[in-house]
Amino acid sequence: MTYGRPVTAVAYRGPMCRNITVLRGLAPPASADEVEAAALQYVRKVGGVTTPGQLSSPAVLEAVAAVVNATRRLLDELPERRQPPTTLPPLRRTPARS
Repeated sequence: MTYGRPVTAVAYRGPMCRNITVLRGLAPPASADEVEAAALQYVRKVGGVTTPGQLSSPAVLEAVAAVVNATRRLLDELPERRQPPTTLPPLRRTPARS
Protein backbone atom coordinates (compact mmCIF):
# COMPACT_ATOMS: atom_id res chain seq x y z
CA MET A 1 0.00 0.00 0.00
CA THR A 2 1.32 3.44 -0.92
CA TYR A 3 0.55 6.51 1.15
CA GLY A 4 0.47 9.99 -0.35
CA ARG A 5 2.70 10.89 -3.24
CA PRO A 6 5.75 8.90 -4.33
CA VAL A 7 9.06 9.63 -2.63
CA THR A 8 11.42 11.67 -4.76
CA ALA A 9 14.86 13.08 -4.11
CA VAL A 10 14.31 16.50 -2.61
CA ALA A 11 17.02 18.65 -1.11
CA TYR A 12 15.80 19.78 2.30
CA ARG A 13 17.59 22.94 3.30
CA GLY A 14 16.09 23.49 6.75
CA PRO A 15 17.79 22.68 10.05
CA MET A 16 17.92 19.05 11.15
CA CYS A 17 15.94 18.11 14.24
CA ARG A 18 18.32 18.54 17.16
CA ASN A 19 17.13 15.31 18.77
CA ILE A 20 18.12 13.07 15.87
CA THR A 21 21.66 11.76 16.25
CA VAL A 22 24.00 11.34 13.28
CA LEU A 23 25.06 7.68 12.99
CA ARG A 24 27.16 7.93 9.83
CA GLY A 25 30.88 8.23 10.35
CA LEU A 26 31.08 6.80 13.85
CA ALA A 27 34.16 4.80 14.84
CA PRO A 28 33.38 1.99 15.41
CA PRO A 29 30.34 2.00 13.09
CA ALA A 30 26.86 2.31 14.59
CA SER A 31 25.78 -0.85 16.38
CA ALA A 32 22.47 -2.64 15.86
CA ASP A 33 21.30 -1.24 19.23
CA GLU A 34 22.15 2.32 18.18
CA VAL A 35 20.33 1.96 14.86
CA GLU A 36 17.27 0.49 16.61
CA ALA A 37 17.28 3.26 19.25
CA ALA A 38 17.41 5.90 16.51
CA ALA A 39 14.59 4.17 14.61
CA LEU A 40 12.44 4.02 17.74
CA GLN A 41 13.15 7.71 18.45
CA TYR A 42 12.10 8.61 14.90
CA VAL A 43 8.90 6.53 15.00
CA ARG A 44 7.96 7.90 18.44
CA LYS A 45 8.46 11.49 17.25
CA VAL A 46 6.64 11.15 13.94
CA GLY A 47 3.83 9.04 15.36
CA GLY A 48 3.41 10.95 18.61
CA VAL A 49 3.84 7.68 20.52
CA THR A 50 4.35 8.36 24.22
CA THR A 51 3.16 5.40 26.29
CA PRO A 52 4.55 1.86 26.64
CA GLY A 53 1.25 0.39 25.39
CA GLN A 54 1.57 2.36 22.17
CA LEU A 55 5.19 1.24 21.79
CA SER A 56 4.17 -2.42 21.70
CA SER A 57 1.48 -1.97 19.06
CA PRO A 58 2.00 -3.92 15.82
CA ALA A 59 2.03 -0.70 13.77
CA VAL A 60 4.85 0.79 15.86
CA LEU A 61 6.90 -2.41 15.84
CA GLU A 62 6.50 -2.74 12.07
CA ALA A 63 7.46 0.90 11.52
CA VAL A 64 10.57 0.57 13.71
CA ALA A 65 11.66 -2.55 11.79
CA ALA A 66 11.19 -0.75 8.47
CA VAL A 67 13.18 2.28 9.65
CA VAL A 68 15.96 0.01 11.00
CA ASN A 69 16.23 -1.71 7.61
CA ALA A 70 16.22 1.58 5.71
CA THR A 71 18.79 3.11 8.07
CA ARG A 72 21.13 0.12 7.84
CA ARG A 73 20.88 0.17 4.03
CA LEU A 74 21.52 3.93 3.95
CA LEU A 75 24.56 3.71 6.22
CA ASP A 76 25.97 0.83 4.16
CA GLU A 77 25.55 2.66 0.84
CA LEU A 78 26.69 6.20 1.71
CA PRO A 79 30.38 7.05 1.26
CA GLU A 80 32.62 7.57 4.28
CA ARG A 81 32.41 10.92 6.03
CA ARG A 82 35.41 13.24 5.94
CA GLN A 83 34.90 14.17 9.58
CA PRO A 84 33.20 12.30 12.42
CA PRO A 85 29.85 13.57 13.74
CA THR A 86 30.06 16.38 16.29
CA THR A 87 27.92 14.58 18.87
CA LEU A 88 27.86 11.02 20.15
CA PRO A 89 24.73 8.87 20.06
CA PRO A 90 23.03 8.52 23.47
CA LEU A 91 24.18 4.90 23.88
CA ARG A 92 27.83 6.03 23.65
CA ARG A 93 27.56 8.88 26.13
CA THR A 94 28.83 8.39 29.64
CA PRO A 95 26.10 8.50 32.27
CA ALA A 96 25.84 11.74 34.22
CA ARG A 97 27.13 11.52 37.78
CA SER A 98 24.89 12.58 40.62
